[in-house]
Formats: sequence, structure tokens, C-alpha cells
Amino acid sequence: MRASLFMASVVVVGASVSIAAQALPQKAATPRSAKPFAPPRTPWGDPDISGNVTNVFEASTPFERPDDFAGRRLEEVQGDELAQFRSDLQKRTLSNFEGPLHGPDHWWQSIYDLRKGGQAWFVIDPPDGKIPPTTADAQQRPRNQGPGGSYAPGEFWASAADFNLYDRCITRGLPGSMMPAIYGNSYRIVQSPGQVAIQYEMIHETRVIPLDGRPHVGQNIRLDMGDARGHWEGNTLVVETTNFTPRSAYRRANAEKLKLIERFTRVAPDKIMWTVTVDDSTTWTRPWTFGMPLTILDSEAMQPYECHEGNYGLMNMLEIARAADKTGAKPAADAPGR
Repeated sequence: MRASLFMASVVVVGASVSIAAQALPQKAATPRSAKPFAPPRTPWGDPDISGNVTNVFEASTPFERPDDFAGRRLEEVQGDELAQFRSDLQKRTLSNFEGPLHGPDHWWQSIYDLRKGGQAWFVIDPPDGKIPPTTADAQQRPRNQGPGGSYAPGEFWASAADFNLYDRCITRGLPGSMMPAIYGNSYRIVQSPGQVAIQYEMIHETRVIPLDGRPHVGQNIRLDMGDARGHWEGNTLVVETTNFTPRSAYRRANAEKLKLIERFTRVAPDKIMWTVTVDDSTTWTRPWTFGMPLTILDSEAMQPYECHEGNYGLMNMLEIARAADKTGAKPAADAPGR
């Protein structure tokens, strides 16, 4: 059953400063003489990246480079320094979720072990760890109600359409569905000859990625998760996704120009390195890349996600708005369910 929208919004609001990352703590850099990991193969010969995958260990990892690491590159923060950073992150994150307001019995804190996270921040390129500036055109675009959109505190809510796509159980979009949230952080990767499918626990969307070289669908066909096409480059699955809908385009990007290029590389028996390059010259001054290691944890099977059936937060906020309509009062910015 879906938890309240307030809990989900805690993660969404915090994402501008700290989102989530994944994997086990990295040790000192692997010596160049060490042989690269040789991934297992499927019966038909492709690198095997299948299994139940989680990003739960990466919750609260900063998306961009923290000021404490100014002048440093991501790969330079390793070993004991990274371990200490992840340990401090664990303490700060759990302290922010103290008290009964955030759910009975701290039911999600028990699965957080951010000490197992693999990075100090997410943005890999530019090397300064910062998202490039947006273009003048992008700065003039109106706010959309996409997966990352939100409503202003104290607004009256006329209908469910006033809420973003995530709140309405429609989609978290791409790459939003790959990113950690407060719960539901598992997905299942399934391979067959000529295609790969990724199903997400939260919202239960499934991406089917053809690997047979077929072209993208026509420009008049638009999808909330985009149209994906993949191929193998050595041991790396490369996935190019285009044809997004304006309402779901990542970070208010131009849906007609946005192209996401993901790379999935199995780098250890329990680890997949995932990166995504965001390319839209009408929105950012240059392409940029972020990524994180994903943990294969087959003991963590995906759970049911009855989002619509349990979406009481949305219903309650609309009820509050209707009650406010009758009295002429404005709903409080911290009304229950926010």
C-alpha cells in the first residue's frame, strides 16, 4: 500500500541537495595490473546483468559534489575517506527521520545502510561534479507537472491533475525510476535473446529494450518512459532513449531534443555500474553524465505496489482543499499528506 505523499515528498524535496546512490563501499583503486572482472554469460552469450537489483544503500547521496570536496574528482574520494563520509551520511539521514510523524516503528530506517554506498556524489561529468548551467530558453519554460514537478505550498488543489505524475501513480519517468526514493527501491532485470526488460517496484512500470538494431519509433509517438534501443559494446549494455512526452521529460528538458544514453556494466558478482548521459543542447550548455553502482541482491524480491489503491494522501489533500473552499480558508502549507 502506498505510504503518504508527505513521505515521498521528503525525498523529492531533498533531492536537490541529496538524492541517493548505490553499491558497497569501494576500497582503494584497483591496481592497473589486476584483471578486469569477467561477467557471467547468458546461454546465448550476452553478458549477464539479470537479477533483482536495489539502490537502497545509496539513499541520501548528494547528487552534485558537496562543497567539502571542492577541487576533488569523484574517483579521488575512496577508501577510509569514503567510508567515513558514508558513515556520517548514515547518521544524518536516520536522525532526520526520527519520531512517529514519519511512519510507525521506523519501518524503512531498518533497511537503510548507507555505509554500503559506493560514491560520495553522483555527477561524474563535468569533472567538477556540478550540473552544467541551463540555457536562456530553458529558463523561460513554464513548470510542468512531470515526475519531478510539484505544487506550491498553500495552493488550492482543484483536481488530481494539479499533482505531479509521481503523486498520481502514473510514472516516475526516466531516469527517475532508476533513482532511490524513501521506499520501493528494487527493480528486476530480465534478459532474453534480442531484448532486455527492466521492471521497477515503485509504480511497477516495465521498460522493454530491443537489441536487434531496429530504429526508434516515429517522432509523433511519445512515451512517458521514452523509446529505448540498446546494443552491446563489449561487456557494457548501451541504451539510447528518446521520444519522451513533454510532461515526463527529465528536469524540464525539451522532449523533442532530449536523449538519454545509459550504460550498464557488471563490474563484480553483486555489482552493476550504471551511468546516464543527459544530452539536450536546448536545455543545458553541454551534455552531462551521472551514475552510481547498483547492487544485485536476489534475496530482495520486488514487493507489490498498489499505488492507486493505497494513494490516500492524494485523496486527503483534495478533501482538505474542498473543505477550505467551503470556509474560504487557505490549506496550510504543512497540511497532512504533504
